[in-house]
Amino acid sequence: MSESIVVAPLDDGVVAVTIDAAETRNALSRHIMRSLIDTLAEVGRDTDVRAVILRTAGHVFSSGHDLKEIRGADPDDQQELFAICSELMQLIQRIPQPVIAQVQGVATAAGCQLVASCDLAVAAASARFATPGVRIGLFCSTPMVALSRSVPAKTAMRMLLTGDFLAADQALNFGLVSDVVDDDELEDATEALAHRVASVSSATVAIGKSAFYEQRELPVDEAYERMSQVMAHNAVTVDAQEGIDAFLSKREPRWRHRGADAGA
Repeated sequence: MSESIVVAPLDDGVVAVTIDAAETRNALSRHIMRSLIDTLAEVGRDTDVRAVILRTAGHVFSSGHDLKEIRGADPDDQQELFAICSELMQLIQRIPQPVIAQVQGVATAAGCQLVASCDLAVAAASARFATPGVRIGLFCSTPMVALSRSVPAKTAMRMLLTGDFLAADQALNFGLVSDVVDDDELEDATEALAHRVASVSSATVAIGKSAFYEQRELPVDEAYERMSQVMAHNAVTVDAQEGIDAFLSKREPRWRHRGADAGA
């Protein structure tokens, strides 16, 4: 059985990162999670990459953790496993490029957590989402962190307490995914969204992505104070000045900084 992460550059700075572990329903094994951490960290440092599509092979997006790694493991091993998972989910939101999940089939437990952790998610109309750990005596506590920050509290609690599936249209209504498309349009629609995101200044996107996750954890008054500082910094960057000038001159902007770490 082979498990791997496949990286495929697409056009205009978009990169597709694929979890290729269809035989295990793309379970998030230690090997897969560590490989994905290494891959995303490398992608995050690549200033030519402007957007990332996170895909999986086969008919299931991800079934979550590999339960064979949990069964019989001692407490230290259990702690290590969930620490690796937490590192992965936080890394997705720390790299400067937007990460867009392309979701087919089902996304359960840590697989649902993976969707919730991505910046955007495009789901096939037939996709379904669940956090069913409670049914096997293992509450989805780490998936809950991402889930509860993506959907309303009572929706999250219903999913966590019952393990029931959320259909794609429900996931869209509750904010777990950003787009739902016909199954046969999933790949094209995800790539179109990624290219749209990649078409603007990557320096500006990097500033905005970081600011988004920072401000939502702050009280409102602190968020406004901090975001005023961020916006003032953003306003004097080369790309912001170019964008403003282009808008006022009724022309297309010529972005100076295509690299994701460029900001001044």
